[in-house]
Amino acid sequence: MVRMHRAAVVEDALHEIVERRLRNRGWQPVITAYTGYGAPGWARVMGRVVLTRGVDSHKRLEKVRGWRSFLSSPVSNMVVRVQVGDTVTETRTDRSGYIDCRVKGDLAPGWAKARIAAEGATTVEAPIRVVDPACKFGLISDIDDTVMVTALPRPLLAAWNTFVLDEHARMAVPGMAVLYERLITANAGAPVFYLSTGAWNVAPTLSRFLSRHLYPAGPLLLTDWGPTPDRWFRSGQEHKRNTLRRLAQEFPHVRWLLVGDDGQHDQEIYSEFAHAHPENVAAVAIRRLSPTQAVLAGAIPGPAGTPEAVGSHGKTWFSAPDGAGLWSLLRDTDVV
Repeated sequence: MVRMHRAAVVEDALHEIVERRLRNRGWQPVITAYTGYGAPGWARVMGRVVLTRGVDSHKRLEKVRGWRSFLSSPVSNMVVRVQVGDTVTETRTDRSGYIDCRVKGDLAPGWAKARIAAEGATTVEAPIRVVDPACKFGLISDIDDTVMVTALPRPLLAAWNTFVLDEHARMAVPGMAVLYERLITANAGAPVFYLSTGAWNVAPTLSRFLSRHLYPAGPLLLTDWGPTPDRWFRSGQEHKRNTLRRLAQEFPHVRWLLVGDDGQHDQEIYSEFAHAHPENVAAVAIRRLSPTQAVLAGAIPGPAGTPEAVGSHGKTWFSAPDGAGLWSLLRDTDVV
C-alpha cells in the first residue's frame, strides 16, 4: 500500500471534518459539470461534487468567481452515476470531490450531453465534444498569455487566477479568436482543446471569457491544485505533458496544431511532445510576448521582429506577436 504524503493526509482529515459539520448544518451536495470529450462509443466525463447551501446553490456556484469559488467543501468517495445515451456507468468522486472517468455510450460526432447524478443532488448535463473518427486535424491551445493576458508578474498570476479572477478584468490577445475561427472553418469538424495549469475552480469563469471573446467552444483541460498522494503540490508542467500524451493515445489519427506562448514552458513541452509523437503534430504556433510581458512572465525577452517560421524536430514552428501574425504564416501552409 502506498503511503500518503503528510500534506494529503492532513487535507483529507480537514475535508472530512468540514464536510460532516456542513452536512449537519443542512448544506447539500451540488454537481458541477465540466465540458468533456470523446468519440463514437466512449466519452471522458468530468465534474465535481461539493457541498453548498441555498436552494439555488447550483446556479450560484456557476456564477461565483475568484476566492468565492473556494467557499465550498468537496464530497469525497461519493457514488455518482454517469449516463451517456442508454448506458449508465457508476463511479465515485476522488479525495477532492472530482470525477474524471471514461465511459461507454453511443455518440454521434459533434456535440452531445452526458447526465451526471448523485444522491441528494440535482442531476446536471455535461457537454461532450465528440470527435469524428475521420477527423485528421485538431487544435490544442494554452490559455494564459496565449488567448488571454494579465499584466502581472508570473509569481502572482496563479494567485490572481485563483482568488481575484474576473473575466471582465482580463484582456483577449488580439487576433487569436479570429485565428482559431479561421482554422476551424478551414478544417470542418476539427476539435479545440484548451490546456492550462489553472485550477478547476475557475473553469466557469474561463468558459465565460472564451465565449464572450468568441473563441470556439471546446473542453477545458485544467488541474486540481493542492497536495497529491506523493507530493505537496501538483506539477502544472506534468499535467500538460500527461494530457498531451493522453490525447495522442485517444486520437492517434489526429495531427494537432499546438498553440502556446514563449513566456515559460510551452516551447519546451511542445518540443518534447513533437519529438516523441511526430505523427501527432501538424505544427507549433507560438505567440511571442512583448518585452514587458516577457519580463512579467519570468522569461527573457525575445527579439521584437516580424513573424517567422523555423524548423524543430521536423516540424514547422510559427512565431508571431498576435493572431494576425500567426495567420499570415499559417494560411499558405498545409496546416490550413
